[in-house]
Amino acid sequence: MDKKDINFLEQLLYNAEKNYIINQLTNTNNSLLLHYFAANYNWNSRFDLPTIILENEACDFGTGLLMFHYADGYRMLENQDEVSSSSLDEWKNFLGKIYNKLINLEFKSQNISFDPELTKIQKYKLKKSNPTIPDILISKSPGEVVNIPKI
Repeated sequence: MDKKDINFLEQLLYNAEKNYIINQLTNTNNSLLLHYFAANYNWNSRFDLPTIILENEACDFGTGLLMFHYADGYRMLENQDEVSSSSLDEWKNFLGKIYNKLINLEFKSQNISFDPELTKIQKYKLKKSNPTIPDILISKSPGEVVNIPKI
């Protein structure tokens, strides 16, 4: 990623008007831009921009997995009932959408790798409490490992 791309990403993350950001995320076919945006997004904010990324056809499986874990999908894997009974509807709906899209492999590409970096113990505990958890949600995804710029 060159300096121009980093400046553009920085503008999207911190300086741009929301409608401009939505337009850029909706109309880009650059899967790396979507991945870098998601990795640098403030996940304490709303889920409208991550939803736009998720719905973009250029969104890669690795980006979906990244967003699942950055949105605290681990809690969903630990205790699905806790998430489904949450009063945080926007969060709950986002996790449900991304979970289904991931397990149904509804992404056009798997070119960008993401590793949730769960320990063997974390994976063991998750599998012990829920043996039906798909491995794709707790393992490194296929694709190329990319260095994510911190912006």
